[in-house]
Amino acid sequence: MAYISVPRDLSKIKTKVLFNLTKRQLVCFGLAALIGVPSFFLLKNTVNTSLAALGMMFVMLPLFFLGMYEKDGMPCEVLVKHFIQAKFIRPKTRPYQTNNDYAMLIRQAAAEKEIKQIMQKNKPVRKEAGKVVHSGKEPVA
Repeated sequence: MAYISVPRDLSKIKTKVLFNLTKRQLVCFGLAALIGVPSFFLLKNTVNTSLAALGMMFVMLPLFFLGMYEKDGMPCEVLVKHFIQAKFIRPKTRPYQTNNDYAMLIRQAAAEKEIKQIMQKNKPVRKEAGKVVHSGKEPVA
């Protein structure tokens, strides 16, 4: 009895449109044909047929590469974009920064302690039997 292996992750399966190719591959191969075939006939008039065929292949190869190459679920142009950003656009050094909860609690406790100290220095003024009494260290006249 014949067995067919079924992948566990069905999200990675791409829908095939024609000739077991995806839409992206069909577009890239179509563009390669639109550029490669005329270049072959233009080169055939000036050089022999084998050199014209080699020229056509060199013209078509980048588009084939764009249509077929994929790494980690990303097509070639996305990988090139990420490479350019990492090498030329973004800063070279990326310092490690974190804001963990423990450090936040330490800062909060320090702020509360500082507020408590300020409040103790500036205790409110109260009245006692017609006299104004300041609860701070120096007497108020």
